[in-house]
Amino acid sequence: MPYQHIRITRQERLAVVEINRPQVFNSIAGQTLRELFRAFQELRQDEQVHGVLLTAAGGNFAAGADLAEIRELSPLEATRFAELGHSVCLAMERLGKPLLAAVSGYVLGAGLELALAADFILCGVDAKLGFKEIEYGIVPGFGGTQRLPRRVGKSKAKELIFTGALIDAEEALRIRLVNRVYPVEQLRGEALELLATICSRGLLSLKLAKEVIDAGSDIDLAAACLMERNAFAVCFSTEDQKEGMGAFVEKRKARFKGR
Repeated sequence: MPYQHIRITRQERLAVVEINRPQVFNSIAGQTLRELFRAFQELRQDEQVHGVLLTAAGGNFAAGADLAEIRELSPLEATRFAELGHSVCLAMERLGKPLLAAVSGYVLGAGLELALAADFILCGVDAKLGFKEIEYGIVPGFGGTQRLPRRVGKSKAKELIFTGALIDAEEALRIRLVNRVYPVEQLRGEALELLATICSRGLLSLKLAKEVIDAGSDIDLAAACLMERNAFAVCFSTEDQKEGMGAFVEKRKARFKGR
């Protein structure tokens, strides 16, 4: 079934998932979420894809949820809509491959929640980021109240969500909401170059590192370090470990196979 709200392109071993509703500022509708969920499920299983970039067509990443669609939802329908959003964000986090978000223009509400589910965010200098839900009489529904405090701290997250204020790219960088800021015309190219560099490393060790960092952030330090120890040991059963260390000793470029 063809996608209507998103499009997927390939560049060698990388996939670009692009929200494609520029006529409505890439607002997030139920159909958008269903297509994103399907896309990330398929990309997880695609062994030819080593890394994924989430971005959007036009000048805006996403101006939040599609209010025209959700304004008359019943509580039960709102529950289902939020569950769908959570499913997409979890599918992103469980992709098992590096996932970067490249955002510009408006990055609001549901759009920012999707970006927060990526491994990290790269930002155009024109970006305006924030949560406007409080102005609509609602709260973030796709994990924003949980992922934002983990990224910027509880107090700053409360300030952003309580006020509904938008911040610019430099402020987002200062509070560590985003990792890097680029001129808009360079954003996608720089993001793909960085993703390609990341994916040139050992694929299995990348997957393990992602799993340990994500899982370890929610448990106590001692248990997290045990998990890290086990992941470290598992690496020594892989061909990639032997290739990586062998290449260093032999002063050549490693050729990782993901095995």
